[in-house]
Amino acid sequence: MPSVAVKLYSVLYKLILKRRLHNRIQNPNVNDENSSFGVTSRPEESIAPANPSFTDGVATKDIHIEPSTSLAVRIFLPDTCLVSPNSDANARVTAKRVGSQSRSTPRNSSCGLPRRNSYDSAEAYNAAAPLPPIIRRSSCGNRLSADELNLKSENGAYRGYSPFTRQCRKLPVMVQFHGGGFVAGSCDSVANDFFCRQIAKACDVIVLSVGYRLAPENKYPAAFEDGMKTLYWLAKQVNLAECSKSSGGMPELRKSDVQGQIKDAFGASLVEPWLAAHGDPSRCVLLGASCGANIADYVARKSVEAGKLLDPVKVVAQVLMYPFFIGSAPTHSEIKLSNSYFFDRAMCILSWRLFLPEKEFSLDHPAANPLIPNRGGPLLKNMPPTLTIVAEQDWMRDRAIAYSQELKKVNVDAPVLDYKDCVHEFATLDMLLRTPEAHACADDISIWVKKYISIRGHEFSY
Repeated sequence: MPSVAVKLYSVLYKLILKRRLHNRIQNPNVNDENSSFGVTSRPEESIAPANPSFTDGVATKDIHIEPSTSLAVRIFLPDTCLVSPNSDANARVTAKRVGSQSRSTPRNSSCGLPRRNSYDSAEAYNAAAPLPPIIRRSSCGNRLSADELNLKSENGAYRGYSPFTRQCRKLPVMVQFHGGGFVAGSCDSVANDFFCRQIAKACDVIVLSVGYRLAPENKYPAAFEDGMKTLYWLAKQVNLAECSKSSGGMPELRKSDVQGQIKDAFGASLVEPWLAAHGDPSRCVLLGASCGANIADYVARKSVEAGKLLDPVKVVAQVLMYPFFIGSAPTHSEIKLSNSYFFDRAMCILSWRLFLPEKEFSLDHPAANPLIPNRGGPLLKNMPPTLTIVAEQDWMRDRAIAYSQELKKVNVDAPVLDYKDCVHEFATLDMLLRTPEAHACADDISIWVKKYISIRGHEFSY
């Protein structure tokens, strides 16, 4: 069972959250201006400022990517991007950070190994196995020079990109959607910032945390549309970078005024330098926590439908962490655990009322219930490999497991990890971020994801 501290915090958390939800139902503050621009954070959220230098192994920056709305992303760039792509250690570097950075509590400590079950024996693995230590190399030969990468600006912030850069280490891109019941949370909150830094280091990926629009100011499908807009923005960035490199590669134009005009004509001034230098969108992973898992699943289905329209972005896997699923016909866990910790059934229904338009409100809405007939249609069999994470004390667990089983029926790799004695958002809630279970979850995610993001011939072994 959860600790006494978790139980007490849960009671206080539920009282505060229920009051906020009722206030938003009574005073939604919806007007024409808010409806078009949107809200992506709440005043009560503690915000972590962006830090464009690698002070703790990850540099961050915020970008407003949609001119007509408040849609924004926070980019998390791990310092492993500075390793030369020609380094012999490159294959091993992709497996390194789980050991020392994300595992602050040893697996063999007195607290014991966090327990979880796999619902797919074929996908079971030994998550407690020792991983290779972090590998460091000297700057001579194995790291790109500062002149070559144009690494830092005058204030020490990482700049990273020049059209004339000859080579940069490319990292997979993970698009992350935070939780909060569609009505709270933000991409730059202290809790989400900590979690994304942990994932960026553990998985050795660039994390794009999406600041989607919140309800009730922007109801369904605003948050889901923002997820797809982020994917299209990512594809646009890659294409702009390629155009910039093409124009920048003309020696006769490098020092002329004409060059600047040509680059701007190709949109070079709009290129996001970190992604241009280090992003590999052909290895894109979606990750969502709670309601963010609902958005991730929607984006995965739409990416299958879009096909080549998203090129060069290719979604190779997704991770659904305790998805925010519900339905009118209750499951066993929804009956037994309806008054569970932090997020009970009554509060979640309030969140759905705030998110769904009044005329569309139904617990069997396609955004809410993944088990309704024909929700995925014929595209379901083309879904990317999907890791589902559930918690023993979460009332939403059964529906998430059932959805994973539906994916398996159409031959999608869809294992489930069930964490014993854990609650909803056990790995992403502020007070639970540093628990052994949260660290173990980050380890497990990195181990599974690396099966699908490793470059052929350099696959991660476990």
